[in-house]
Amino acid sequence: MKRSLAALLLLFSTGAWAAGSSTPWAMGGNYARFDPVVAQYNASGELFRIQGHCQSSCTLFLAIRNVCVEPSATLLFHSAHDRQRNVSPALTQHMLAAYNAPLREYVTANHFMDTLAFHAISGRDMIRKFGYRACPH
Repeated sequence: MKRSLAALLLLFSTGAWAAGSSTPWAMGGNYARFDPVVAQYNASGELFRIQGHCQSSCTLFLAIRNVCVEPSATLLFHSAHDRQRNVSPALTQHMLAAYNAPLREYVTANHFMDTLAFHAISGRDMIRKFGYRACPH
């Protein structure tokens, strides 16, 4: 019993368990894995934190109604692509739909969503320039 309790405490303290956090999803991936998470958090209303490194499909979490962004976070944007790494306008539109209007206009005007190259925006700028909420301490 003590061993399982210790293992559970270790799991929670190491960040391996990151419910409500972008941490396990930081490197992005197929957007189909992210949409159910967005739907789950929108249905529950639970707080979801974008923290640390958040690239590509991880930015889909900006569509969560009760999302917050840590000022120290870095979000990386690029166009969506198919399995052969061909830019996909349809998938890119799916990504853009997750963003609020000011961010969508900015990444579009600055051609962030036209290439596979990463374009970084700090958490501070996400809060200050694009109106996302800062995470509570």
